[in-house]
Amino acid sequence: MIEKILFNVVAFSLFINIFLLKLVKKNDTTYITILAIEAIGIAINFISILFNIWEGAFIKVIMYLFAIIVPILVIVLEKKGINISNSLNLWISKMFLSLGNAKKSKDRLINLVTKYPNNYEAHKMLAEIYEKEGGVRKAIDEYIKVIELKANEYDIEYKLAFLLNDLKRQDEASEVLKNLLSKKPEDMKATNLLGDILCEQQQYKEAISVYSASLKYNPNSYDLYYNIGLVYTMLNDFQSAKEYYDKAAEINHELYNGYYCLGKISMLYRDLELAEDYFAKSLMGDLEADAYYELAKIYIINGEKDKAITFANKAIELDGKYVNIIKNEPIFLMLRQYINLPINVLEETKKDVKLTEKEKKVIEHLDETYELTKSLNVNEMKRRLLEKDKIQEFEIETGMQDKQRDV
Repeated sequence: MIEKILFNVVAFSLFINIFLLKLVKKNDTTYITILAIEAIGIAINFISILFNIWEGAFIKVIMYLFAIIVPILVIVLEKKGINISNSLNLWISKMFLSLGNAKKSKDRLINLVTKYPNNYEAHKMLAEIYEKEGGVRKAIDEYIKVIELKANEYDIEYKLAFLLNDLKRQDEASEVLKNLLSKKPEDMKATNLLGDILCEQQQYKEAISVYSASLKYNPNSYDLYYNIGLVYTMLNDFQSAKEYYDKAAEINHELYNGYYCLGKISMLYRDLELAEDYFAKSLMGDLEADAYYELAKIYIINGEKDKAITFANKAIELDGKYVNIIKNEPIFLMLRQYINLPINVLEETKKDVKLTEKEKKVIEHLDETYELTKSLNVNEMKRRLLEKDKIQEFEIETGMQDKQRDV
């Protein structure tokens, strides 16, 4: 009997404590769940008294667990600074999310951050939900709040910069990345993203500085050497570009796109032998069709017609765009009848090419530069021919005048 009285006194005291100090004072309906658990324990106690089943061990355990242990645990944890409401809501939100109900999870989290605006975990979860749903602006706002609440969240800072860049807010993204790299200079993801942004803004020298700074912490990163090579290419510093491409290739022998760029640079310097070697090494990469086309041109120049025809057909086989390119390229004029040039190309037989925007710009820049130098070479040849003609005319006129004087 004494045990029953003590149980009821303690259980009711705890119930009132949770009700007044948690539910009413904090105005937090989350505690209704705790009160419901306590009520179940107390109700089991009354039922056990009515039906005289108090002695059952299992019933006793349930009663004490629900009516005594759970509320005491809540009080103790909150005295230690652990907000049970936060924890419970987060757990329920995660449960909804795992069940595929993002809306209910999001609604609960919104209520949670409204009541407890400094809840780091809730803001983070909410940001991730917004991001998955495509609500980038809302996700950015939540990630900013996360960073404000907890410093040195490097992954969150990178994600924030990524989303800002996605919204074309590149200046803001750059600032976030620079701040991140000032604290974690070895971060490759942040380095590459900042480098990409600076290249897109044509701030090439700044991009080289960012990549070079990261090399101190990642000296064996072929990706950094390759990126620096790409940037030097855009600056028309082809000698420096070549040095960094070569360093990248020393670390990664499968740097196929890098070999292709080296081949294009060799073409600029009219070093056909070296260009042939580089293009041959790039045949396994994303630019395979382009490499076959460049090799076909080299073989024409070298007088190796059979090879030129074979490689031109291979380029067309891999990428149908080369049908029109070869038709319009004067260097193939004498060999067109031997190359497979269908009249109508309904669909390009092009494999999936995974070039970055930066790589695409570099390849385009190299093509344009080569065409420009080719035009300059033609113009220079014309200039020299004109000068030669003028010299000949001068010599003829001078000779005629000398003859007239002799007469």
